[in-house]
Amino acid sequence: MPRTVTVGLDGSSESRAAAEWAAREAELRGLPLKLVHVREPVPEPTTQTPLPGAETRQRRSGRSGTAAPSADGWGRSPQESAEGLRLRHPGVEVTAEQLTGRPADVLAGLAKDAELLVLGSRGLSGLGGFLVGSVGQSVVAHAEQPVVLVRAGEQAADEHVMDPAGIPSAAAPYRPVVLGLDLDHPDDSVLEFAFDAAARRVAQLRVVHGWNPPPYYAYGLPADVELHTELARQETTALIEALRPWRQKFPAVEVIETSRYGSAAHHLVDASRDACLVVVGRRIRRGPLGTHTGPVTQAVLHHAAAPVAVVAHG
Repeated sequence: MPRTVTVGLDGSSESRAAAEWAAREAELRGLPLKLVHVREPVPEPTTQTPLPGAETRQRRSGRSGTAAPSADGWGRSPQESAEGLRLRHPGVEVTAEQLTGRPADVLAGLAKDAELLVLGSRGLSGLGGFLVGSVGQSVVAHAEQPVVLVRAGEQAADEHVMDPAGIPSAAAPYRPVVLGLDLDHPDDSVLEFAFDAAARRVAQLRVVHGWNPPPYYAYGLPADVELHTELARQETTALIEALRPWRQKFPAVEVIETSRYGSAAHHLVDASRDACLVVVGRRIRRGPLGTHTGPVTQAVLHHAAAPVAVVAHG
């Protein structure tokens, strides 16, 4: 069975933006797209009489009628939404599935059989960044395949530079792919994902590394310019060496590496403003305290101005 680009669809504007992004990604990868709507089970006593807003829930779950997609291209059911996506993305095979269960658990489970899982997340009004809900947080923390978060309102043209007339256009070249690289744990799966994403888009790859002096250097030596210069040189050299085999594997990808003093999260969020995609890693931990995404990834998830791909690694 072929792997898919899978997207969680619940009828919200953020999930619709995620589905459109997922369709474009499926086309880039030559993979089928699967739309999944997860309906939480209704306790038995409440099914005896209709609740306020039941009609809305029926429409979202696909139980009402067989109306054609609405004027905005989205239907009342996952199947109708799939038909709209087929019309807008004729080169993509689109299927739809409706499941019952706890959304975070079901979606994390579906990620196991997907090439990547795509979820929507609300944008923060007036600010760049995401409002990552509990479902998104849980899926990112548990899924072991790449998970991409897409903000509400994300458009195809947002991934591209302005055309010569200064107008956003999906026909213009892609903006850079940005990779946040942890030199203490430079995992191959994170690097592979970022280089591959840049290669498929014929886009520049900007690799961002943030560093700080070790504690035993920092204390009492804040103004040691020579020490700072030497540490910066060491970090830059280490970054170049970590990228050398990947440059050889993807010779067509233009790579710009940046090693900067200070917060890695701050530098990544800043770089995201001119990116089509930000790629970060998440170490898989199965300790007694449970799973978590790490402070840099968490900050990028909440504040990046572009879609964010979180790639789990050992």
